[in-house]
Amino acid sequence: MSFNTLFGKVPEDWTISKIGDIAELRQGLQIASKKRLQSQELGSIPLLKITDLPRKVFSEYVKDIPVNYIATKEDIIYTRTGQVGLVYTDVEGCVHNNCFKVILDYNKFDKKYMYYYLNSPQVREYANIIASGSVQKDLTHKAFKIIKVAYPSLKEQKAIADILSSLDEKIELNNQMNETLEEMAQALFKRWFVDFEFPNEDGQPYKSSGGEMVESELGMIPDKWKIITLKDVAALTMGVSPSSDSYNNSEEGLPLINGAADFKGKNISPGKYTSSPKKICELGDMIFGVRATIGNTVFADKQYAIGRGVAALRPIKNVDKEVIFYQLEYAMEKLVNSASGSVFSNLKKGDIESVKFAYYQPIVQQFHNIVNPIVEKIIFNDKETLNLTLIRDALLPKLMSGEIRVSDFES
Repeated sequence: MSFNTLFGKVPEDWTISKIGDIAELRQGLQIASKKRLQSQELGSIPLLKITDLPRKVFSEYVKDIPVNYIATKEDIIYTRTGQVGLVYTDVEGCVHNNCFKVILDYNKFDKKYMYYYLNSPQVREYANIIASGSVQKDLTHKAFKIIKVAYPSLKEQKAIADILSSLDEKIELNNQMNETLEEMAQALFKRWFVDFEFPNEDGQPYKSSGGEMVESELGMIPDKWKIITLKDVAALTMGVSPSSDSYNNSEEGLPLINGAADFKGKNISPGKYTSSPKKICELGDMIFGVRATIGNTVFADKQYAIGRGVAALRPIKNVDKEVIFYQLEYAMEKLVNSASGSVFSNLKKGDIESVKFAYYQPIVQQFHNIVNPIVEKIIFNDKETLNLTLIRDALLPKLMSGEIRVSDFES
């Protein structure tokens, strides 16, 4: 015998309960803007807003908050207004009015299991269906309490959560490693190509050691260096969206990158394929947004069709790859400010190709030798993270329905 849930049928030894029967809900506190602090002071705590929770970096603080509205790292926070169904834990602060604090008896329920259950796409989709409001969604206490949760014994809950959290821990480790590697590469780029403190013949910082500087249209640059444009060292392809009747989800043709929705951070994750691509990028090309959401430069891990929301840069020489990447990132703020468009900002081909920077081949070669292994490691970690994410997302509904039992992982 089995029972139907949002994840399908579950085994007969599992329990199905409504959230309202197993958890207490406490809505967060509405706090007037004038009572919010812009920096942390003695006795203040973070205000846990939806905009800040994803990064766990907080922009506002509050004081003298009743304990009922304060979340500890053991609490689960569930967003109920605007963006319904986002779930957070391991944070401390004052719960904002647009969230619930979900309080459970951890003698019966594993926090991580409940976090993964509530954070699943299946529960999030259902929560948005039952939330009221056509313009801004609002999940009431009454609606949230009818959501059903299926769960096995506490021991099995912990085992399921351990499998999923081990994947998330590896994903987080990769993300942290990539942040560190990215910071190292960016710092070296700035020191060599902005501050001009690359090593001279004696291994000393060029500019601060008295290296000769000459006037240029971009200001003072090292002797023997020259000013070039991106067009001099890379070929630019502006994306063109194929006919919508060529779109498909059956993996016919090439995966299509149309814009920001097809990126997950620095990972490329297109939702559609096209059988009639008009513009194509190749493995190793740099692709970035040129419409609405501009920037987020990444290296293509294979061939893609590119739509009007993206562009691709292909270095003429491989040795220029890294310096082009970081020069483009460095110039992106200026490019964003120069973008045209009354509804959506758009970068034009000429805007990108005309980006100017100082260039000297011997130093570019040295930079490539140092930074190329860093970039390759970042790309490798990104691919592994994407694979781990796919594995986690495929496992979650099977574990939460009992289709795969924890015992199946035991040798």
